[in-house]
Amino acid sequence: MKRREFLSFLGGVAVWPFAAGAQQPSMPVVGFVNSSTAQAQVLIAAAYRRGLEESGFVEGKNVLIESRWADGQYNRLPELIGDLIRHNVAVLMAGGPPAAIAAKKATSMLPVVFTSGDDPVQIGLVSSINRPGGNVTGVYIFFSDVETKKLGLLRELVPNAALIATLVNPAFPTAVYQTQELHKAADKLGQRIQVINASSETEIDAAFASMKQLQASAVLVAADPFFASHRDQIVSLAARYAIPAVYEQRSMAAAGGLMSYGTNLAEAYRQAGLYTGRILKGEKPADMPVVLSNKFEFVINLKVAKTLGLNVSANLLSTADEVIE
Repeated sequence: MKRREFLSFLGGVAVWPFAAGAQQPSMPVVGFVNSSTAQAQVLIAAAYRRGLEESGFVEGKNVLIESRWADGQYNRLPELIGDLIRHNVAVLMAGGPPAAIAAKKATSMLPVVFTSGDDPVQIGLVSSINRPGGNVTGVYIFFSDVETKKLGLLRELVPNAALIATLVNPAFPTAVYQTQELHKAADKLGQRIQVINASSETEIDAAFASMKQLQASAVLVAADPFFASHRDQIVSLAARYAIPAVYEQRSMAAAGGLMSYGTNLAEAYRQAGLYTGRILKGEKPADMPVVLSNKFEFVINLKVAKTLGLNVSANLLSTADEVIE
């Protein structure tokens, strides 16, 4: 009996077995590399496959997927992408700005589809939104641009906050822009903030200890795949120090975080899957405008709010897309 191959997104390095003497079917291979972890991004992996299916490509039937996860360690990305290129993938799907930038540097010939929370023109991925040029196109997720909104939501929930800490990863490609945006937003709101940097597990622990010493009233966790990779650690520390926190991904609120606000990642990755399918059918990235993903979601974990003794106003609840109870 002929054995079908099946790849899973959830194994980091995907491997599929063959029966003795069996031949690999002639079907395209998509290389999927993400800056975060498989565990933290189960939903986006499923959404990406859904987009591929909507464009006519079903994993294991007429397309194969090789997946690699950097687990928040951005220095691993060139090696992971190089490995995918050696596997002769037809398209590279690069999730997150660090992966997208690494893919752009690695190849000028292989088609690349990205998701990026930072302006793809500003960080050098494409020449323009409407006419990308070159071999790269994808989905622009407005992550960095929502830091102002996140700060406003945190202020509404903790109106008497004397000091709000902001957790930023200095290793993130656009950390400087994130910090600038946060300072501008804080000045506009008249809110005192303290930027605290962390780019390792140890530094995350130290960052929350510093927040406690500074008597920070709340913390804003900046958008970054590294922080998503350390979701459980960050959420647990926020609970331990009883500090209200706002995140960028719904998965953080679902895992026990107080609230999240950001672009709907699942929808963005579905769109990336659609674009991958179109390229597999012969379209050129240079002619495919960057998709602007503007579907946002605001999630409040009411159980966590009650644990922290916070009074969530009716107005704030009415604006939430989802309330976790």
